[in-house]
Amino acid sequence: MITDTVSAIKREVLQLIDLQIETLKQTSPLDSSQLNDYQARSQRIRKLYEELDRIGPTQLPTSNERRVVDETRIG
Repeated sequence: MITDTVSAIKREVLQLIDLQIETLKQTSPLDSSQLNDYQARSQRIRKLYEELDRIGPTQLPTSNERRVVDETRIG
């Protein structure tokens, strides 16, 4: 189902963005492995957004959706 696909893509994007934020919060400089991971996540985020564009118009994740993603990562 398309809505399931869209939801899965949105969840993955939110998780990747959270990882990007955590990476940027580090006080030490990124080593080459971390930088490669950061760049790979950036490319993945772009590809996922392209997939969402291809599927069609969708809503941006709400704060409630984001909270659910955060809770599933914790629990």
